[in-house]
Amino acid sequence: MTAGSPSEALARLAGERVDHRFKGLPPDADGLTVGELAAQRRNLFTGGFTTPVLALSAERLEHNLALMEAYAARHGLAFAPHGKTSMAPQLFHRQTERGAWGITLAVPHQVRVARAFGVRRVFLANEVVDPAALRWIAAEQDADPDFRLICYVDSVRGVELMDAALRGAARPLEVVVELAAGAGARTGVRTEAECAAVADAVAATRTLRLAGVAGYEGEVRRADPERVRAWLRRLVALAVGFDRAGRFAGRDEIVVSAGGSAWFDAVAEVFAEIPGLSSPVLKLLRSGAYVSHDDGHYRRLTPFNRVPGEGALEPAFRLWAQVVSRPTPDEAFVNAGKRDAAHDLDLPVAQVVRRDGTERPAAGISVTALSDQHAWLRTTAEADLEVGDWLGLGLSHPCTSFDKWPLIPVAEADGTVVEYIRTFF
Repeated sequence: MTAGSPSEALARLAGERVDHRFKGLPPDADGLTVGELAAQRRNLFTGGFTTPVLALSAERLEHNLALMEAYAARHGLAFAPHGKTSMAPQLFHRQTERGAWGITLAVPHQVRVARAFGVRRVFLANEVVDPAALRWIAAEQDADPDFRLICYVDSVRGVELMDAALRGAARPLEVVVELAAGAGARTGVRTEAECAAVADAVAATRTLRLAGVAGYEGEVRRADPERVRAWLRRLVALAVGFDRAGRFAGRDEIVVSAGGSAWFDAVAEVFAEIPGLSSPVLKLLRSGAYVSHDDGHYRRLTPFNRVPGEGALEPAFRLWAQVVSRPTPDEAFVNAGKRDAAHDLDLPVAQVVRRDGTERPAAGISVTALSDQHAWLRTTAEADLEVGDWLGLGLSHPCTSFDKWPLIPVAEADGTVVEYIRTFF
């Protein structure tokens, strides 16, 4: 089935009923639609929400969306933010409203979600060899002339499997040869000679059409600016070589794509060096974690640390938990654990304590471990913490924060909840 209009699909989200599926929401909201609950503009702290509850900052979310829109435009980059970060169609819509070329995704199921909510352009950063998925993609393309999907190829065998599954499709599938980010990297073709062999295999089919080259610089080993730029220049040289060999003959544009959330400054720098080719170049950046940013991994790695004059992202997530046990003066436990908080890269960070409507810094409080439903806290003599207090936690790694929460309140600075973000993992 082809996608309906984005507005119609998003309106259906607002009509979903609130019930036990959505943790943290007010129990007395059961039976309301999400839209009706949002219209009530309840307060996160006084409106009946239960702990633990994850919230997004409305102001910081908007700031991050605007900042990356401006960054991409300033550097002449098309932007296809990676949707696997949030898997939130409402955020996909806001990203495309802010000038994104389309949405990057990782697997066919994610493409199905995007299509259900009207996304017209998808960059699928993976090789797809599943016949059922390929047949579905072909059917989507054949039914909707406005739908464009570009995906990776990284082997001759993969090209053969894709060709076999796609025979009979009315439109060829656009593909980009994925260049691996060096020895020991994840996926991708290891050498330029092998890249040429894969491109030749594509050219020998009627079902695939070579659109360009791509890769992921985040896999460069012992990454530093010099090594990352060197690999990006290899990627650009691959595109130039393919073009000189006539591999892009008849193309309206040539796709050159890279860009995770740790090195997009290097991508902007090197892509600015791309020479004139036989067709215009679509310089496609794919960073995704920016939308919420974080208080750990990406706070440390963001390129804006290296280019502060370009702006700064703001961490938009805060997980609120409640102190449920204070067994000794130097320890406490809150009711949020591995089921609620991202913990694959860093433990949550205690930020603020809330009691009787007042917030103060979480001085003397640190998270030392997580159980399934508890966070273990170490407290020093300066910690003022009682059973019943709310503790605001900063999180690391947006991707594993979003995927633990199917419906996330978006709150303004005073706690007013103005929206709910639905995720589909």
